Amino acid sequence: MRKYVLGLLGIVGALISWQLLYVGPMSDTPLPSPAATGQAAVELLASSDFWWSLWVTIEIAVFGFVTAALVGIIIGLLCGWYPLVGKAFKVVVEFLKPIPPIVILPLAILVLGPTAEMGRFLVFYGCVLPILYQTTNGVRETDPVAIETSRSYGIPQYDILLRVVFPSTSAFIATAIRIAIPVSLIVTVVAGLVGGGPGLGQLIQKASQSTASAPTLYALVILLGLVGLAAQLLSQKTEDAVLHWHPSHRKVVN
Repeated sequence: MRKYVLGLLGIVGALISWQLLYVGPMSDTPLPSPAATGQAAVELLASSDFWWSLWVTIEIAVFGFVTAALVGIIIGLLCGWYPLVGKAFKVVVEFLKPIPPIVILPLAILVLGPTAEMGRFLVFYGCVLPILYQTTNGVRETDPVAIETSRSYGIPQYDILLRVVFPSTSAFIATAIRIAIPVSLIVTVVAGLVGGGPGLGQLIQKASQSTASAPTLYALVILLGLVGLAAQLLSQKTEDAVLHWHPSHRKVVN
């Protein structure tokens, strides 16, 4: 209960600070008032364009994220388990790791155009490498005693990989997924904001073209933040439910 009260106090404090900035040092800027922003948010929630853009944003982010998770986990398991596969992918991964999605955005636009496919590809690119990297490290951190014990009982390699290594790696994968979820949403919005792709990013780009649309712009940013918060909470609840057996998720009973 206390954390909810403190969270509510934080929100109230932020709104008061915003109002003070609006009537004080930033009164001559396009900064809208909290009331005007709230009204713009209500109008957006009543607009079919907003809900369609939100749906497109979520679809692009989810598609790119799920595809990246599947590819990253599978290749990460193989890279960690088979040294030759790991060496084969190492150069490629290390080369691509420091290149953010925004850098390859012009290339994606050139090839795919300002489309949903461009957004999906950028989300996939932005999420697959962290998941692959974390999965590979998780496999290599698996207890070697557990692996050797399984081998001594004659358990096949693929069974060891699925029944021993994969569960041990699950915490690493969960961490990568928790990081990748907000990345997928950010990249989707950037693809629309900078690359002209469909979704909330495109709405934000249109609203930023006029100072008269400042309340709408701020309302879009706030609603987008709420969507990101909901995605994070959902991922945390899902992780707790799936990994309830893992030591990092067990509750200590006194």
